[in-house]
Amino acid sequence: MILKDKQLTGSDNPLIAAGEKQESSVAFFLRRAFKDHPEVMVFNDLQLSHNGETAQIDHLIVYTYGFILIESKSITGEVTVNSHQEWSRSWQGKWQGMASPIKQVELQSNLLQQLLIDNKTKILPKFLMLQQGFGGRCWHSICAISSNAIIERDTIPKDISKRLVKSEFLVDKLNELMNLKGSISRVINVLDTRPAFNQSELGAICDFLLKHSSGSVEHSIQEPTAPIYSSAEVEKNVQTEPAELSNKLQSHQLQPLKLEPLQLQISCKHCESPRQLQPSWGQYGYYVKCSQCEGNTPMKRPCPSCQSKETKVSKRGSEYSLNCSACGEKSGLLIEQ
Repeated sequence: MILKDKQLTGSDNPLIAAGEKQESSVAFFLRRAFKDHPEVMVFNDLQLSHNGETAQIDHLIVYTYGFILIESKSITGEVTVNSHQEWSRSWQGKWQGMASPIKQVELQSNLLQQLLIDNKTKILPKFLMLQQGFGGRCWHSICAISSNAIIERDTIPKDISKRLVKSEFLVDKLNELMNLKGSISRVINVLDTRPAFNQSELGAICDFLLKHSSGSVEHSIQEPTAPIYSSAEVEKNVQTEPAELSNKLQSHQLQPLKLEPLQLQISCKHCESPRQLQPSWGQYGYYVKCSQCEGNTPMKRPCPSCQSKETKVSKRGSEYSLNCSACGEKSGLLIEQ
C-alpha cells in the first residue's frame, strides 16, 4: 500500500532532475508490486527529525516483520567499491569518488530506529502488562541504482554487493528480504521466530510516521500571485497615478485561473450522519468511525469527475484527499469530527 508519494520539484538542475528521475523509477516499481498489498506499506520521500538530526529517506518499506530503507542513486556509468568501502563512479569517461550511499542510508536507519524506540509507548500497545517495543524486528538498508549502470561486482566487497541492486531487480530483492508468508504458513513454520506486527500495530506505526514527517504538507511550484484590481481602482489609478500603476502591472504576470479542488463530504454509510466521525487507518486503508452508531465507512470512493474506481486516499498532515489515477482529479475530503 502506498502511503506517501514523491513530490517532484521540477528543477532545471541536471543532477537534481536525474536524481528525481531515479526516485520516480524506484517508486514506479514499488507501486506496481505493492500498491494493493495489505502487509507492505510504502513511503516515498519521507523526512523525519529527531534529537536535532534530520533524515531524508528516499523510500521506506514498513512490513509485518520490520523495516527496509532504500537509497536511490542515479548512476548511469560504472560503479565500483574498494576494500575500504570507498565508492567510485565513471562520468563521461572519467572516474571520480562519491559518498557511500550505503553509509548514508545506515545513518537514516539509525535515526529512524531511535525515533521509534523513544516513542514506543505512543505507538505500540502493552501485551500482558508489558510494553512492546521494536527489539528483534528486521532492519535492512539497500541502495537502488539506475538500471543502465555497470556494477563491477567482481571487485566489490560481498556485503556491499548484496545491498546494491538495480531498479529493475529491486522488487525481487525486497521479496527476498521480507520473506512474507501466509497466516497458515506462519503457524506451521516454527523455525521462523521473527516477531510480527499485527495490522493494528502496522497502522499505528504508519500513522505516527505520517504525522511526524516534515514533508506531510504537500508542496507545489506556484507562480507569484498577481494583485487583483477592481475596475474603479484601475480607473482611479489610471487618472491619478498612471506611472505607479504601470510599474505595478509590469512587475506581475497575468495568472491563469486556478479552480479550488472539489470538496467531498464524508458521511457514515450506516446512519448517514456527516458529524462526529473519527478518521483512522486499517487493513483496507483509510476509513472513518462514526461516534453515533460506531460503524466504519471507507474514505475511498469512485472519482466524482469520471466515476473511475482507480482512486486512492492520501493524507497530508490532518487533511485527506481522494486522488484519481484515471483523470488526475484531486478532491479534498471533508470530515467533521
